[in-house]
Amino acid sequence: METITHRAIIGIDVARDWLDIHSLPEGQSQRLPNTDEGHIRLAKQAQSIDALVCFEATGGQEWKLWGALDKAGVSTRQLPPAQIKAFAASRGTRAKTDRIDAELIARFMQFRPNAGRNLPVEKVRFLRALTSKRGQLVETRKRLLAQIKAHEKMGTADLFTAIDVELKTLLEKQIIALEKQIENTIASDDQLKKTVNIMRSVPGIGPVASAMLIAELPELGQITGRQAAALTGLAPIAQDSGAMRGKRVIGGGRRLLRHVLFQAALVASHHNPSLKIFADRLRKAGKPHKVIIVAVARKLVTIVNTLCKSRQNWNIENV
Repeated sequence: METITHRAIIGIDVARDWLDIHSLPEGQSQRLPNTDEGHIRLAKQAQSIDALVCFEATGGQEWKLWGALDKAGVSTRQLPPAQIKAFAASRGTRAKTDRIDAELIARFMQFRPNAGRNLPVEKVRFLRALTSKRGQLVETRKRLLAQIKAHEKMGTADLFTAIDVELKTLLEKQIIALEKQIENTIASDDQLKKTVNIMRSVPGIGPVASAMLIAELPELGQITGRQAAALTGLAPIAQDSGAMRGKRVIGGGRRLLRHVLFQAALVASHHNPSLKIFADRLRKAGKPHKVIIVAVARKLVTIVNTLCKSRQNWNIENV
């Protein structure tokens, strides 16, 4: 287990307007505004006591704070909310307030010094913003298409044809523009371009999957295959206890990336020579379709991680 070299730990519960803070080992709590001024005050405080600052992933509200602290040279760590919740349950903590959450975050960091992730470099953060917005627009288009089908079944599609066509055209235009911007961002950086070329050498990994892997899993090439599977939520979780033997399930991880890897696995199971053989073997064994796709996706991310580590393109002889 890693040892925290800082003299103190600051846990933060990040809200839209406020930062609830708890410092260890002093045990002091305070509240600062979630503004530029509050970020500066927090950075100075962390520097003065040589603190590691940690906070939960909150869906984006922590990113501005994260960038400000990193720019000030403060060590930071983003922690998975599910692990904090499990830690709270293990301590028997039922009450939930912002101050209690801040203390739990700090104590979890003290308990698990190797947990969480560091701030990705700026170019990866920019790419992540683009891929996230693209994913949002794709999801909006999917919902629109579902609504169009629903209106067709009800016989009311003609009432909204003009609106639906205009909206669908707009969404597709914006998605294409974002994909072009993602492509240009990768092409403008030699390191990103080389990494994407390695990923896309694997049959099944296309432009969307490769961009998402870089944006959502910058740890690729620096971790083990098992860790890569766990971070994407593809690792099988045992449900065994005593004489009971339950089915393995998957869960957690980075949800948006997992969805993209499912699509990549569907392609790989038919067009990647080694993974097609693997998928066919599972089909003959009578495994359900979803189990097969999850297994292929897990192998796919493991292969990509190995190639990024070796900085070599995919070769069936090395699989």
